[in-house]
Amino acid sequence: MHATNTADVATTSTEEGSSSHAGSSGAIDAAEFARQTSAILASITAVIDGKDDAVRSALVCLLAEGHLLVEDVPGVGKTMLARALAASIDATVRRIQFTPDLLPGDVTGVSVYNPVAQEFEFKPGAVFAHIVIADEINRSSPKTQSALLEAMEEHQVTVDGHSRPLPDPFLVVATQNPLEMEGTYALPEAQRDRFMMRISMGYPDAAAETLMLRQRDTANPLDAIRPVLAATDVRALITWARAVHVAPALEEYAVALSQATRSDPNLHLGASPRATLQLVRAAKVQAALDGRDYVIPDDLIALLPEVFAHRLIAARGLHRAGARPIEAALEGIVRRIPVPVGLPR
Repeated sequence: MHATNTADVATTSTEEGSSSHAGSSGAIDAAEFARQTSAILASITAVIDGKDDAVRSALVCLLAEGHLLVEDVPGVGKTMLARALAASIDATVRRIQFTPDLLPGDVTGVSVYNPVAQEFEFKPGAVFAHIVIADEINRSSPKTQSALLEAMEEHQVTVDGHSRPLPDPFLVVATQNPLEMEGTYALPEAQRDRFMMRISMGYPDAAAETLMLRQRDTANPLDAIRPVLAATDVRALITWARAVHVAPALEEYAVALSQATRSDPNLHLGASPRATLQLVRAAKVQAALDGRDYVIPDDLIALLPEVFAHRLIAARGLHRAGARPIEAALEGIVRRIPVPVGLPR
């Protein structure tokens, strides 16, 4: 039997909210939305230099109430991105180091018998936080990975027949190494489908890497981050983005894109209805960040690879060295499906 402490579950608490936080849990306007989202982006980019697209994707995922999967080789800043996002939000944060001996109970929690009270008491697991960093998620077995399924979809955990709600807002930021790396497990299809977006960090350019050497030689840049928003402010941002208008023709366009993946001969598994819903939700946030209260076709097209690609499986015979069958299939679908024009705003 493995002891719980071998799971290397680390807990980090952010600082208390200050009275200087602008906004509240009530309604905000466009100017306040822009100010607060700009503050989050600036806070993260102070640590993650030269990766503006990855930083923006992380914010889109947070405000669309999705979950983020960051996939890349070790050492390119996957965990740093997750930590910077967490540190920028004044909310509870917990990090789970996924290892081969991690147990599902370490994630969700367990019921422990109290001999004094003569009853079982629930001990919450690391998933009970606003932001959960699932570090190297694919180094644990599929059984342990599946412990996150209910939490990610329903924002609750059921243990011993009792369902317990998770904090609101709730976001899982998972990092994983490519499957060809030693000691990794493939994420089950159901687990991949719970992630709204998958992004890659990529290597930094020479200037950014040189700057990193100078800045991190004597100090950790994460130590300088202070929360720029309270959890209630995040909820207000989510509410604002959710109200962005999507024309019926664009809803039909999103459905057409999704259905095309299910009949494409180059794809064995197409996008789920959940993928369609999350594509539209992410597009709303994209539009809001661009200062619009309506979605345009370019929002959907730009997000398609990040929202759909990790959910799809290429047809047999297309997994060749150097081939990009899934990306190529998505590009072909975008070319085939007519883009709506003359949309009302």
